Amino acid sequence: MARTLGGLTALAVGAAFGGYTLLLVRRAPEFSFAGASTLGAVALLATGCALIGSGVIFWLGRPASRFGPLLVTAGLAWFLLEWRNAGVGSAAVFTSGLFLYAACPAFVGHAALAYPGGRLRTHLERGAVAVAYVGGVVVLGLLPALLYDPVSQGCNDCPRSLLLVADRAQTATDLRRFGLYLGVGWAGTLCVLALARAARRPPGSGSAVLAAAAVYLALVATTFAASTDRGLLWNGTFGRRLWLGEAAALVVLACGAAWSRVERRRARAAVARLVLELSESPAPGGLRNRLAKIIGDPDLVLAYPVGDASSLVDVDGRPADPTTRPAQTTVLRDGRAVAVLGHPAGLLDDELLEQVAATARLALENERLQAEVRARVEELRASRSRIVATGDAERRRLERDLHDGAQQRLVALALSLRLLSSQLDDSDAARLHAAEAELDRAIAELRELARGIFPTVLADGGLAVAVRALAEDGRVPIQAEGLPERRLTADVEAAAYAVVAEAASTATAGLRVRGSERDGLLVVEVHTAGIGTLDQASLEDRLGAIDGALSIAQRDGGVTIRAELPCAL
Repeated sequence: MARTLGGLTALAVGAAFGGYTLLLVRRAPEFSFAGASTLGAVALLATGCALIGSGVIFWLGRPASRFGPLLVTAGLAWFLLEWRNAGVGSAAVFTSGLFLYAACPAFVGHAALAYPGGRLRTHLERGAVAVAYVGGVVVLGLLPALLYDPVSQGCNDCPRSLLLVADRAQTATDLRRFGLYLGVGWAGTLCVLALARAARRPPGSGSAVLAAAAVYLALVATTFAASTDRGLLWNGTFGRRLWLGEAAALVVLACGAAWSRVERRRARAAVARLVLELSESPAPGGLRNRLAKIIGDPDLVLAYPVGDASSLVDVDGRPADPTTRPAQTTVLRDGRAVAVLGHPAGLLDDELLEQVAATARLALENERLQAEVRARVEELRASRSRIVATGDAERRRLERDLHDGAQQRLVALALSLRLLSSQLDDSDAARLHAAEAELDRAIAELRELARGIFPTVLADGGLAVAVRALAEDGRVPIQAEGLPERRLTADVEAAAYAVVAEAASTATAGLRVRGSERDGLLVVEVHTAGIGTLDQASLEDRLGAIDGALSIAQRDGGVTIRAELPCAL
């Protein structure tokens, strides 16, 4: 209630200031920027009232921010430019105009750089605003007013200055000229800082307020530069056109600030909807999408800390990096990080983040736990893949060692025995031939062992070729069709071959093997009328390592083993 009363009081004072200023302008339009035109009167009243009204609206919504009061003060200072009019008739009013006529740009620059939280963030911004207040109020206003007597300079209709200390007209002119040059500098600096702030903010998040302030300050700097030759702020034709441009920029600024309050109400309504939506337990990924919609950033990165909180993952448990976005915000629950948001700089400057975070903390914690479980599953899958790959590599090495080492030495020994048998008598040769036969059986068994450890034909020719080779040497007949002739990744080929080989080693009847590729999957089906005990756990581990699936079904009087393996088409 007290804030509402204060806001209404500010509006009433602003309206009184505007009406009184318009009366002053009408008395002596030749000394004013608004002049005698209707356009000038509308620009004068609309600009001041827009700033004051927007500032009151903002202050009522965010009483802790200084932005609203600064905007109200800027609106009042806008009217003071016309109070140094010779026709005002009041010494107090005239003196106020002499003292504060150039204060509005400093207040606008301060408000823009403090938007929306009401505080300046960097030492450069604080320094620029301080110079603006000194330059606009002290150098251009107070010091010349102490040394300038309008009456003694021929302005017989001007009221006397209540600040006059000594009549030093030339010194006052020099001070004003210096203040104008200084004004070009500080107004230009504030303009650049406002543009820099606007560039760092995403569209629709207050950038219009900063851009309008930058345009206004650029026009102020131009006005100061155009007045340096005369040594005072001049209201000629060019000056009045610049003044109208300043009025338009300030109206846009005021509308942008008021619109931000509308957006804030909409954001609060979105937060209220979020409460209802979270009660439905959104599917994995749905929380990020809803937060992105409320915050207004479709590229929002939502990451969850896992383990010792040094690793960040997304909802699917995959590594996530919020530092790819310009700014990061950590959401805490009981002093512990539950999520990290990556978003554009300046998007979460106000308490919207706190409202969203307070609403979504429990859901974020729940989704963080799900993400951690998925991350652990992903680590387990990766670990299992490494184990399988290591096992295949070791089997490949053993097969190569047997083939290139022991098998070759046995073959060489067999040749040596044949040469030796040709030089012996019949009785000794018969015994040697028996030894040769045993050696040949050992070589055959060694070859079979090496092929069982790792089939070289699989690495050389691929899955279809390896299955055909298995059919030629298998215990039971094998009919194969549809297996891809093209090469697949080594892990997919090894897993598919392992299924067929395991079925062939335990089957009591012939096998029918059928392969097909669809939707990025290689499907291998092995059907047999009878089968022994499969090493199902080993096959499931091998297929699971590459995100494959194994199923065994009794159908049509036999057994069907079905393996689904992801493969790139």
